[in-house]
Amino acid sequence: MNPLPGQIFEAAPGLRGLLANNPSPMTGTGTISWILGEGEVALVDPGPADPAHARVLRQALGSERITTILVTHAHLDHSALARPLAEEWGAPILAYGDATAGRSPRMAAFASDADLPRSEGVDAGFRPDGTLADGEVIGGRTWQVEALHTPGHFGNHLCFAMGDDILCGDLLMAWSTSIVAPPDGDMADYLASLDRIAARGSARLFPAHGAAIERPAERISELVAHRRLRETQVLQALGHGPATPEDLTRRIYTETPPRLLPAAAMNVLAHLIDLTDRNLVSPQGPMSRHAHFARR
Repeated sequence: MNPLPGQIFEAAPGLRGLLANNPSPMTGTGTISWILGEGEVALVDPGPADPAHARVLRQALGSERITTILVTHAHLDHSALARPLAEEWGAPILAYGDATAGRSPRMAAFASDADLPRSEGVDAGFRPDGTLADGEVIGGRTWQVEALHTPGHFGNHLCFAMGDDILCGDLLMAWSTSIVAPPDGDMADYLASLDRIAARGSARLFPAHGAAIERPAERISELVAHRRLRETQVLQALGHGPATPEDLTRRIYTETPPRLLPAAAMNVLAHLIDLTDRNLVSPQGPMSRHAHFARR
């Protein structure tokens, strides 16, 4: 399945997708907005603030109506179109919470660090009309999902389980790893969320970017192994002496294009925060993206 932007495609019975025209190194071919049910439908992840995406969605639905808008997390490529569509269709926006919801205490404290870069991808003004609790089941005449709070990529991240399948947002993808950028990303939470999804034994996962994951257990094992490898690389690099996240990134991500190194540095910082909490490393001075970290 290789959908083109602006084309509705059927992914499974009762599940259709619409690919937004926002390709990038971070989004792959673009963000997929998912349509659940028929007639009175739910829309998962409306997508970026692109009037053309809204227009194609309107044309594709025809006489069908959006009655509920679900948002996996507050990144602009997922949530920015939510408010305009909610006003157009009279549909409530439901999510775990605003852009700060679901952060761990460590990340909530870290968010006050004035030296931390603010990600342009965060939809800081995102405000849902209602919140969904972990495990809450909601539905309409032709659709039903269970909300699963799965922080890690983002504090307010939700997956939506539909029977044996799961809409997994940005928690995991088939074509790439997910960025874990503090304070919105949390490595300990990320690994715990992967474990939780693996434990459900789902048949398929439908990410918001790229192809469906047909063998979830295998893909999750690959991602966990990848993160553990990065953790080992961080510890090995610190064996040569204290270093900053930026220093470690240059040593570890030797085959990564330069334009992606800032994002990789945030992943390294997420590992360092997790390793600090586990008393395996410590910052020399206040916790900061510019701090030198040393092994304990």
